[in-house]
Amino acid sequence: MTQGEVVDLGREAVLVMLMIASPMLITGLVTGVVISLFQTLTHIQEMTLTFVPKIVAVFVALMLFLPFMLQKLTDLMHLVMNRAITGG
Repeated sequence: MTQGEVVDLGREAVLVMLMIASPMLITGLVTGVVISLFQTLTHIQEMTLTFVPKIVAVFVALMLFLPFMLQKLTDLMHLVMNRAITGG
């Protein structure tokens, strides 16, 4: 395997990682902003109020995006195994 092929494989792995992590991260971010806005508008200053909705929202996002995530990981694994078998 040449240095360029290793860099391409690493780049592909980072892109797959970003595609897999982004649905949960964006869901957590949006949920946190909505809850913070709600707390600001109602003057509720309870710090633990944000945890349960975030956990539920991220869990729902995980269940919705799990097939997409599994497909991306499977595609990456096929790419890695094909390169390993062919020697580069």
